[in-house]
Amino acid sequence: MAMKKKYSLLIIGAGPAGLTASIYASRYRVDHLVIGEAIGGLVFEAHKICNFPTEQEILGSELVRKMQKHAESLGATLIIDKAVSISRKGKIFRVITQNKKIFLADTLLLVIGAKHRLLNLPNENKFLGKGISYCATCDAMFYRDKTVAVVGGSDSANTASLYLAEVADKVYQIYRKDKLRGEVLWIDQVVKNKKIEVIYNTNVIGLKGDKKLEKIVLDIPYKEKREIKIDGLFIEIGTKPQEELIKQLFLETDENNYIEVSSDQSTSQNGVWAAGDITTASNNFRQIITACSEGAIAVESIFKFFQKNK
Repeated sequence: MAMKKKYSLLIIGAGPAGLTASIYASRYRVDHLVIGEAIGGLVFEAHKICNFPTEQEILGSELVRKMQKHAESLGATLIIDKAVSISRKGKIFRVITQNKKIFLADTLLLVIGAKHRLLNLPNENKFLGKGISYCATCDAMFYRDKTVAVVGGSDSANTASLYLAEVADKVYQIYRKDKLRGEVLWIDQVVKNKKIEVIYNTNVIGLKGDKKLEKIVLDIPYKEKREIKIDGLFIEIGTKPQEELIKQLFLETDENNYIEVSSDQSTSQNGVWAAGDITTASNNFRQIITACSEGAIAVESIFKFFQKNK
């Protein structure tokens, strides 16, 4: 294993919270390193973002690149790798990555974000990349003039349906409740779009096909049929926190395994802060702008911690 120097701060995660934290750490002159499995996290997959200040409309990937460029312009070092192990000896944290590199730090900021929720159905993994996707932005182009379905009824599902309607011939949106939720603007567009048909009060309970997905099975008959022929299924039923590192650090969490944080983003463990979608902060709003603000607050708190403990 390759041993690296000790940093004052290790930022674990490179989404909006992590990149913003890096910008503030650089401005506070806090010696830090950003380790992220992927720059931007789930934001990179977003087709269209219309609620971030200064950007009337922007691709998620473009917004991420702007944040990355800003962080790097201030001297940030970003390493694309996955932190798989975190331990502590005395006051020093030891992080081991998937590529077997070791990093040491005085403090940690966890901004590892969330991951896609699965339907947890038989054949779900079998058809991944063969009709099943968790990213409309990534895979919509493979379904031009075809029939697809989206599972979910929140903003991510609504925007996925709208994006897919730009390329697909027909979009079914299947939701387990009786009305869509999220931003009214997106909901209005979904309801008005003639290519999109929302099926309410319904769950997908089966996936059928030979070498690729061919049909989905519903728990409530749709027009007297329980099966719908489709070419692609996009699963947009929310996210859940990535729990592995949370458990290794023995951090206090809520009932859904999101990290409990104080108003300064500190956690139950001294020397560990958390920000972004994995926390209970910002009224659980979990938006790009709240992730950025939490990252900034965390670093300001970390800076004060170093000032106090000089």
